[in-house]
Amino acid sequence: MSTRIRREELAARIAADIPDGSYVNLGIGAPTLVANHLPADLEIVLHTENGLLGMGPAPHATEVDPDLINAGKQAVSELPGAAYFHHADSFGMMRGGHLDVCVLGAFQVSERGDLANWSTGAPGAIPAVGGAMDLAIGAKSVYVMTDLLTRSGTPKLVRACTYPLTGVRCVTRVYTDHAVFDIAPTGFVVREAFGDNTVDSLSALTGLTLSSAERG
Repeated sequence: MSTRIRREELAARIAADIPDGSYVNLGIGAPTLVANHLPADLEIVLHTENGLLGMGPAPHATEVDPDLINAGKQAVSELPGAAYFHHADSFGMMRGGHLDVCVLGAFQVSERGDLANWSTGAPGAIPAVGGAMDLAIGAKSVYVMTDLLTRSGTPKLVRACTYPLTGVRCVTRVYTDHAVFDIAPTGFVVREAFGDNTVDSLSALTGLTLSSAERG
């Protein structure tokens, strides 16, 4: 049995956890895939920081409007009732606590919920924190979508972040290709393990002391 799920499967898993009636921002990159898996029978309103409320799933290639993009410059669709507004108004929504959920990528997440997702601190790296810090502290729930390990096998779940922080104690839940983790006062809790992963095998991969949701 596989120990990993595909990115589209992970996006669908995240979409299933977003409550009906939520206002949601999807971060640049993999989190945008969540838009393609939101249940049609729920009213979930997607927000983009460049000024759109009511974003829909990715459009078919024949229906792309070059003027209709998200913050990552990807083509998007709009749903009936969609609204456009100034960038400043959009950030006011983000900073004012008006978003229920945001889904962000990450380089590292610490066991106390600190997030590092905008820079590895490498010399010459171009600063590009964008609106991530506003979302991290402004959204009521912060979900992280990421691989558990880097391409070199280094865990992204850590005791303390070594990369520049985006936000402190802001992460609610981490969705990875191996498992879903909640942030608890005691550290990471395995909410759901995929495939043949176990709490013990995930602890070995991350080098962290993990607990299961069943055991608390």
